[in-house]
Formats: sequence, structure tokens, C-alpha cells
Amino acid sequence: MRNPGDATRPVLLASAAVAATFVATGWLYLVGQARDIPGPRIADALPLDELPHRAATPLLLYIAVWAAAGALLGLVGRAARVDRLTAALVLALLVGLVLDASSALSIAVVRQIPAQHAFDHAAGLRAVYLAAALAGLGGALLGRARPTRGRRSTVLAAAVATAGALDVVRAVLPDTHAIVGGLAPDAVVSLAAAFGVPVGVALLVSARGLARRQRAAWLAATALLSLSVTLHVLHGFDDGGVLAGVVLVSLVALRGDFDRRPDPSAPRRVLTRVALTLVAVPLFGIVAIWVNRATADRPFALGFALRETLIAPFSSGTGHLQAPFGEWFPISVVILAALGIAWTLSSALAPWRYELQQAAVERARARSLVTAWGADTLAPFALRADKSYFFSVEENAFLAYRVVGGIAIVSGDPIGAPEALEPLVTRFLEYARARGWKVAVLGASEETLPLYRGLGLTAIYHGDEAVLDVERFSLEGRRIRKVRQSVHRLRREGYTVRFATPAEIPAVMRGELDGIAESWRAGEPQKGFVMALDALFGSEGDDALFAIGCGPGGVPDGFIHFATSPAGAALSLSSMPRRRTTPNGFNEWLICETVEWAREHGYRRISLNFAPFAALFAEGAELGTVQRLERRALCSLKGHFQLDNLLHFNEKFEPGWSRRYVVVECRRDLPRVGIAALAAESYLPFATRTAG
Repeated sequence: MRNPGDATRPVLLASAAVAATFVATGWLYLVGQARDIPGPRIADALPLDELPHRAATPLLLYIAVWAAAGALLGLVGRAARVDRLTAALVLALLVGLVLDASSALSIAVVRQIPAQHAFDHAAGLRAVYLAAALAGLGGALLGRARPTRGRRSTVLAAAVATAGALDVVRAVLPDTHAIVGGLAPDAVVSLAAAFGVPVGVALLVSARGLARRQRAAWLAATALLSLSVTLHVLHGFDDGGVLAGVVLVSLVALRGDFDRRPDPSAPRRVLTRVALTLVAVPLFGIVAIWVNRATADRPFALGFALRETLIAPFSSGTGHLQAPFGEWFPISVVILAALGIAWTLSSALAPWRYELQQAAVERARARSLVTAWGADTLAPFALRADKSYFFSVEENAFLAYRVVGGIAIVSGDPIGAPEALEPLVTRFLEYARARGWKVAVLGASEETLPLYRGLGLTAIYHGDEAVLDVERFSLEGRRIRKVRQSVHRLRREGYTVRFATPAEIPAVMRGELDGIAESWRAGEPQKGFVMALDALFGSEGDDALFAIGCGPGGVPDGFIHFATSPAGAALSLSSMPRRRTTPNGFNEWLICETVEWAREHGYRRISLNFAPFAALFAEGAELGTVQRLERRALCSLKGHFQLDNLLHFNEKFEPGWSRRYVVVECRRDLPRVGIAALAAESYLPFATRTAG
């Protein structure tokens, strides 16, 4: 139930902000003319004293007074139980508005100018923005903490990226009418312009780390935004400066949201990149000046070239280098430095690097769980050697995964005791997010969708798996006559089939089967990740089955490689390579022979090929406009992927259909997940990379 006092808390904080603004301003009028305080003075801090030329006050005094006021306001917000972000934004807004209005009125009275002109002038006063920022920081530092919310980090990341982009634009397209004032001599303006590009680029890079809630990204963004605000003060106020200040205050307020540790191996990579950048930039400058030494007004010397390179970002040129080289050289040094900073920072804020780990004891434990609980037809494929295992606390459940491009791809459903599955997936989500990885599940079954949706994940239809019911399968009937004809024809021609586990196949025949598989691939890498085994003879014991089709001479012409699922009494098709000279209907014949063998050996199901987007390719399917466009787009990919041809092959056997899904954290991850999945399945050239 809502506390009746909740509605009065913002009012209390607002009243305190207005009162504090007048009190702080009054204190400044009383002590603001202290002459013994060293350092620069901030102009127009006391606009009523403009006529006697006492409007400026010492910057240190101004900061001290408003820092104290901000701290008191933050304590008021804490006492009123206002959360940090709300307190920060409310205090900054109200102090800024009240101080802007009071300054404008004072200026209008003292200068005897129209109110509109007075407000325009007050809107550019550094004193107003500085006071508002300090008040906001007070609320951000001392307000009440609130539980972390998922979208806040994403919104802040977008705001930081926007601030960074504005910094770059500001540096490239400086405002000739910027209010710089006495604190910013020409050399300082050049310094601000020079640092604008690197700072902006670094903010753009750090935004991605903020979206992953990395603590290092928060530290980098906070430091960079502090520098950015300073640069805006020196280089002129604009909307970008206001945005940078607001984002900085928001970052301080939400500091508790960014608690994820960096990759332990990152410092070594960062130091390496820093060293390379520090070498590359001066080396570029020295080489560029040597190549263009004819444009210099003095003979080439290493010290001269190094000095010109180091000062290039901070000035438009020293006059020692003639145009056009003297014009583009400083710009090129700034760009190269910015790229070096982005390269270094991206390494520091990158997701954790993934290293494939599959100890023998873990593999044995996973194999025992698959044997006991792996009823799903995709469960045996979890034992591939290119997957890592994540176990439940009690080690009575696990899931198999691999990280590609920062996406932790989970292979099929988690396997194990039903009561352990939800805690297992919850822990894995925390584990992956702490490392900056996005999570995607490929090949999820309909039975597990409530589990994923209960954890806030999104399931998207991917396709249908064709599954034969061994007991019900029959070659009788008109619809299956083509398969029946193929079976009868190959039997008449003397084709025979042999069933064997990997351990039962002699070395000579292994070589023949390897040759058939290699010839069938025609130099292409072996495809598969979620629904295929990774090696013909990598399985242990009876984890796999070969249905070997031999021609009339007894020589193998092709085979079907199955993974076995004892818990589900099922066979799952992994691959079916054959010689190019085998007759039509060879695979159909082998599948039918396998059905007969499965009946005799107690297997109830045979999983055939997975048909991606089968619902879109099905004959007579009622499709909407968007689905028709999707079908047309998918048809254009037929030359690269097996799509509707797999559906048509499966339909020959009149199977049952089991829908499979892709599960993601949010739909906007789909492009990245799609690329990572294609890489994991070896459809992309960087498929062998395992780094996250």
C-alpha cells in the first residue's frame, strides 16, 4: 500500500532546493569579495554587484559554498527517502531554474535591458550550470539507493554515446560564438578542441561497456564526462555541455548498477595496446614529417619531428610545416590518437574472453546426466568436444554452451533433474551477464518455454524437427509410395545394411567411412553445433550408431550417423554422407532399414533432419503479408542453406513435428545471435574462433 507521505517527499525536496538557492546566493554576496583566495574567478556569479565591477567571485569559494549546499540538499533528499537519481535531477533542475531566473532579473535591473535579453545572457552563465551540477551531485551522492533495474543501464549507455558523439561534432565543428570568457585563453581553446575527438570516441566505446553494467566502463565514462564538461566550459556552452552534465550526474546517482568485474586477463592486453599506441603515434609523425621534409622550414631532425608530432593535436600548426601537409598533419595525429584510445579502451571493456574448458571429470559427469535424463532428441549432441559445461550447485543438471562473438550459445535444453533446471538457468544467466556475454538458446523445445519466459527471456520460432514414431511408421499407403519404391528397388539391386557402434567398426572400414564423409563435404568444414556430432568416432561406447549402406559388392557407399538417447529411447540423425554415385533413394532406404532395426532394439523415436522455418514453407500454409515476405527472403538463401529441401525430404516419411525455438534476452539481440549461431555451425569463416 502506498504511504501517504510519499507524495509530500518531492515537495519537501523542491522547497529545500529553492530555499538553499537563495541562502547560498546570500552567503556569496556576503563573503564573495574575498580577495585573498587564490585562483581564477567565475564571472557574473553576483550579477547585482556588476556596476562596481564585483560580479566575479573566486572559483574555489563558489565551489565550496555550492558543494556544501549540495551536500545539505542531498541529506534532505535522503531524509525524505528520495532515490538518488530523482534527487539528483530534481535538485539540479530546480537550482538551475531558480538561479537562472534570479540572475536574469538581477541583470535586467542592473543593466536596464529587456527581460528577454537578460534571460538569454543568464542562460549562458557558467555560474548557473556549475551550481546546478554541484546540487545534483549532492543528491546523487547522498540520496537513497534503489534496486538495480535492467533498462537503466541501457538508457544511460545511449545517453553516454550521444554525449560522445556531440563531443566529436563539437571538436570538428567548433562554435565560433562560444562563450569562453577570461578563463580560456586561445591556447586552452585549442587544447579543448584537440581533446574533444579522443574524449568523444572514448565515450562512444565506453557506452557499450555501460550497457553491460561494467564497473570499469562506469569509471571510464565518469572520468571522461568530467573532462568533457570541463572542455565544454572551456570551448563554449551548448546543449552538448548540458547533456554531458546531466549524464554525469545520472552516472554518479546510479553507480550501484555497474558492479560487474572486468576480465582478469584485460590488464595485460590493455598495457600492450597502450605501449603500441604510444609507439605508433610518434612513429607515424616522424615518418610523415621525414617523407614531407621538403615542406619544413628547417632540416629534418628526430627531435624536431617528435616535437611537431607531440604539439600537433594542441594547435593548428607551429608554422614550421607548409601547406597542405601542415594543415592535414595535426588532424591525422588527432585521428590516430583517437583510434589508439578507442582500441585500448575497447580491450579494457570487452566481454570476458572465452576459453573452452572440458575436463575429463566434467565430461564423464555430463555423459552420466545425458544417459539418465537426456530424453530430448538433442540431448546427445551436448557431449560435443567444442562445448563447455555449466553444472547446477548439486551437480544434478547441466547445460552445454559455447561463446562466439560475446554470445553464450546454449545448445538445446538443459539436462538433468526437473527441479534443478530453473536454478541452473538462473545461475547461468548471472554467470554470463557478469562476464558481459549475451545469452541465446538454440534448439529449445516447447516444453521448456515456460521456464525461459518465467525468467524474462523471449522465445522465437526457428523451425520444426521431424520425428518418426517407430511403432507407427509404415511403408503402406499411397502417400509414401515413392519411399516404398526406393526401398524395394535397392533391395532388389543387392544393397545391404550393417548397424554398428563406433567400437564395433574395424580400422579399415573406419578409413572408408572417413573417406566417404570427406568426399561428401568436398573441402567444406563439417557443419553443425546444436544438432550434429562433431566427430565420426569421437563418441564413447554406444553413444552413437552407424547405419552403413553397402553396394552389391559389399563396399560401403554411404552411411547415416546417429546419436543415441537411452533416456528417450531415441536415435538422432547427425549426418548422412554418401558417394556421389549412389542411386536415388539411398538415404530413404537407409532410414527405413533403421526403423526396422530400432523396432527390434527397443528404440521408440528417430529424429530426422531439422527443417528451419518449416511453418513458412509448408504447403497450404496460411501466411500473412509479413510471413510471405519472410518466405520470399528465405527462398533467396536456398543456394547457401538447406531450407525447404530439408522440409520436403522429411515430409516423405510422414513424421511427427516438434517445434524448436531460439531463446534470446531481447529481440534486438537477434542480428548478433544470428551471426554467432552461423559461426558456431561453421557457416562463417571465423567459426573456429572461441574468444568471446
